[in-house]
Amino acid sequence: MQYLRIRIDRVVTEYESYRYRTPIKFGGVAFDRATILNVWMQVSDTQGRRMIGFGSMPLGNVWAFPSRRLTYEETLSAMRQLAERFREEAPRLGEYGHPIELGLLLEESFLRAASEVAAQLQLIEPIPKLAVLVVGSAFDAAVHDAYGKLLGRSVYHCYGPDCLPGDLSRWLGSDFRGQTLEQYISREPKPKLPLYHLVGALDPLEAEDVAQPVGDGLPETLGEWITYNGLTHLKIKLNGDDLAWDVERVIRVDRVAERVQSQRGVAQWCYSLDFNERCGTVDYLLEFMERLQECAPRAWQRVQYIEQPTHRDLKTQGRVDLHAASRWKPIVADEALTDLESVCLARDLGYTGVALKACKGQTQSLLVAAAAQKLGMFVCVQDLTCPGASLIHSAGLAAHVPPVAAIEANARQYMPQANQAWEERFPGIFRITDGYMRTGEITGPGLGAVPSEVPGGSQPVLENPT
Repeated sequence: MQYLRIRIDRVVTEYESYRYRTPIKFGGVAFDRATILNVWMQVSDTQGRRMIGFGSMPLGNVWAFPSRRLTYEETLSAMRQLAERFREEAPRLGEYGHPIELGLLLEESFLRAASEVAAQLQLIEPIPKLAVLVVGSAFDAAVHDAYGKLLGRSVYHCYGPDCLPGDLSRWLGSDFRGQTLEQYISREPKPKLPLYHLVGALDPLEAEDVAQPVGDGLPETLGEWITYNGLTHLKIKLNGDDLAWDVERVIRVDRVAERVQSQRGVAQWCYSLDFNERCGTVDYLLEFMERLQECAPRAWQRVQYIEQPTHRDLKTQGRVDLHAASRWKPIVADEALTDLESVCLARDLGYTGVALKACKGQTQSLLVAAAAQKLGMFVCVQDLTCPGASLIHSAGLAAHVPPVAAIEANARQYMPQANQAWEERFPGIFRITDGYMRTGEITGPGLGAVPSEVPGGSQPVLENPT
């Protein structure tokens, strides 16, 4: 069989910067801005045909490169330096292959390059692997996008044995012998998915919480957002080091939701809880669970899962046995997941679910999705405040992984201006009125975001595709 194989020829990078309309608090740090990395990549196949692929991702340095010793500007600068180094490294790969094969080779190359960049910058702490994955994800996305476009079809039609030689045992071990990626990934997207709305620790729940109105016409409080978007799924950020506050926060969110949903005639809705690694011990988490059950049993019943309660380092600081907690609710690993080994480590520690993120790379997300399904783990897709093309990428991932039942998307809350140029082309993705995202709209070639140019942006001329 003659497989289509591509090679990376040239890469162009570009950045966009946005201010949030309201700040987000992550890991005890409040921030109010984002830098988006855009990547255009020219590829060619063995017959000399060329195509341009596009990838986009927020750099998310507060999440991917948390530091108490380096400033926001220093970690962001380091990640931008990575992007420029990766721009040079990607064409040097020189290999032909399928996007999955190239994505894994790129990750190896990028990790080596990151060590050199850290040394050149004389950073006082190493660049985390997660930061390397986030920067690399835009390049990886561009490879998958270009491949699908060269074939004139969605890249989700390109993960079967007609395009990807061999089986999953090449990367996931002997348990996957004879199995293909297409067995774990749907060719067609789900028509729609419920939208998970972020309730940040700084977000006002009721009118009395609004210290300074934004005044831009968008909702100011949780109750207004529920009505505005028709929400039924709420993701609640918690502190992890203040038990009384955490329990009271969920109770207050539930109180607002009960009032508004009653007015809307909605009987069922649900929550996810995100501690962002801040629980020091499993005892804290267990006591939180017990108190919430006692004080607000209906709120507790609405909790679908709990995300990343303890430290992301599963070998030292985060080596906390969560089996006792995961008997109550699914415990989902997010920041801790950077490869297949971390999936297995998380499972051994009592994690029963995984959070896929487009910002960790299309290649890795698909392989982790297959491994998690094989292991019988809960699977969800989380956000990195992704706007525009990065949201389409994330939504496409959620729509094509069968167990995923909802999609988180919060750029509309914090930097809606970054979505404006995309709304007309994908109204069902960017305009939510009944609580659902219309993921069935994402059917174009490649990752489905752009044919040849980016709405509202400038298209670097690499070379006209032939």
